[in-house]
Amino acid sequence: MGTDPRILIVTESLGYGGTESHLLTILPRLAARGFKIIVFCLTERGVRADALERAGIEVIASPHISKTKRSPLRYPLHLTFASAKLFNLARQWQPDIAHFFLPAPYLIGGPIAKVVGVPIRIMSRRSLTYYQRNWRGTRTMERILHRHMAAITGNCRAILRELVEEGVPEQKLRLMYNGIEVTGPKLDRVAARAELGLDPDCLVGATIANLIPYKGHEDLLEGLAIAAPQMPVPWNFLCVGRDDGRQAALSALAEKRDIGGNVAFLGPRIDVDRILAAADFGVLPSRNEGFSNAILESMNAGLPMVVTDVGGNAEAVIDDETGFVVPAFDPEALASAILRLARDPALRGRLGNAGLTRVETTFTLDHSVSRYCELYDNLLKSAGLA
Repeated sequence: MGTDPRILIVTESLGYGGTESHLLTILPRLAARGFKIIVFCLTERGVRADALERAGIEVIASPHISKTKRSPLRYPLHLTFASAKLFNLARQWQPDIAHFFLPAPYLIGGPIAKVVGVPIRIMSRRSLTYYQRNWRGTRTMERILHRHMAAITGNCRAILRELVEEGVPEQKLRLMYNGIEVTGPKLDRVAARAELGLDPDCLVGATIANLIPYKGHEDLLEGLAIAAPQMPVPWNFLCVGRDDGRQAALSALAEKRDIGGNVAFLGPRIDVDRILAAADFGVLPSRNEGFSNAILESMNAGLPMVVTDVGGNAEAVIDDETGFVVPAFDPEALASAILRLARDPALRGRLGNAGLTRVETTFTLDHSVSRYCELYDNLLKSAGLA
């Protein structure tokens, strides 16, 4: 073993999503602080793996699983190949720490790390346990695995409360908020709108969320439809995120509610900063959430936010101070909050500025990286490896 501690990160892929964005920002900085890191992707490399490798971090992927088969737990052949590849990697490289992000990597990688003898094992949960409804036995398997972890992290207090209810001792838990590079608004609003083909004087809202059921796009569309008769004209709403097979139905719903001409589904984008620069406000209508990078990125762009009261949303957005927090599954509440912002430019400015200040003081990338360093260093010392 070399002098630098070896960290094996096990995740699903390095595509577009909150966990992927989190890893792409923190891992290069952890490597710069002296940690040797390899990332193992359980489903596929993902389109952003190259960016991580350019930062000097090796990425190893199991055989490709198609985008329509995102959970390897449902496909035994892929699971077998992935498990064998991860087992061989862990045995040959002998990491000091194995750190699991997302449920499938934990359920597959946790037992492998235990069998191989990785001395320090960490699980990071990044959403509430909505996923356990879909995978029979997951809750029981996770409870068993929790006993064999040196630490378990959550990116909001709501997740930590769930973990306590699952029997995890509080001394094993760590709160690890996401963090972003604080820049403030980076692009000119008028130029951003021109590049996107938007009217310079229209009202623009945006949501950054993959098109998956728990992100609440149906509630958003219903809320926009309720608000539409009282919205300023013209108005547009931009939906950015990967289509997991739901865009056609969402587009049809928008057409049915007579807002199809106002709502655009833009797919995954590498120019999210341009979308946010063009927007007047942001919305995250989730029905289930951990702690969303998209909220922080939108606040960093100076946008007032409308978010639902799930997971860590209300830990990021302070109601009536940096935006509005409304109940989940409630299109009328979304409509009411959106209309308050639509009617009052001064209010949008005040809430947006307060949101940027909150990111600058509480959710910086440096703070997040320091928390990881502290966690790893303390566990290495406790295990006699530092």
